[in-house]
Amino acid sequence: MKTNEELQKDVQDAIQWEPLLQSAEIGVIVKDGIVSLTGTVDNYAKKIQAEHTAKNVLGVRVLIENIEVKLPDPRVKTDLEIGKEIIAAFKSNSFIPEEKVTAKVERGWVDLDGEVAWNYLSEITENAVRYLPGVKGIYNNIIINPEIQNTVEKSDIKKALKRSAIDDSDINVSVSGTTVTLTGTVHTWQQREEAERIVWKTPGIQRVKNELKVDYEYNL
Repeated sequence: MKTNEELQKDVQDAIQWEPLLQSAEIGVIVKDGIVSLTGTVDNYAKKIQAEHTAKNVLGVRVLIENIEVKLPDPRVKTDLEIGKEIIAAFKSNSFIPEEKVTAKVERGWVDLDGEVAWNYLSEITENAVRYLPGVKGIYNNIIINPEIQNTVEKSDIKKALKRSAIDDSDINVSVSGTTVTLTGTVHTWQQREEAERIVWKTPGIQRVKNELKVDYEYNL
């Protein structure tokens, strides 16, 4: 079992282990598995990497991310310049359904809107924008509207979870129309995200409510 101090050091070490984050000034505060990240980075990709890295540390139950993106003046781009780069990024990726997705840029923040048939298309679209210079943040408002109107079967989802490396013994699945809700507990944040990723592969799903909790004991 980890103390708050041990978990704090593990998160700090994990962040410093990432080549992209070695020069970043990121503060880590820990209280009973609740990890808060603070500080500033010079691009949005580092912000996301810090969040992802902290989530994958054993013992993190809740993550509060307050990292701010501050672009160095020489690299600041206008919204018009960012918009042109987004269009180019969309055109260079054949998987992105350009005709179904729109992007709005305001002060470096990008709003993604539209409808796609699968969640992975929403993720691909967001990833195409994430690493563009000048982007400070992304609001992904893309709606999942399946082309295949299958009945979502709870038993199929349970089988998919059981096939994975996740311990699904304490995962509960409920289905209401095209919405799947996950409740219960898992042992790591990585398992929590992997469970959601598996569920999103189910044909016909429009929404996943991930209410899984990370169960970990702490020495106070």
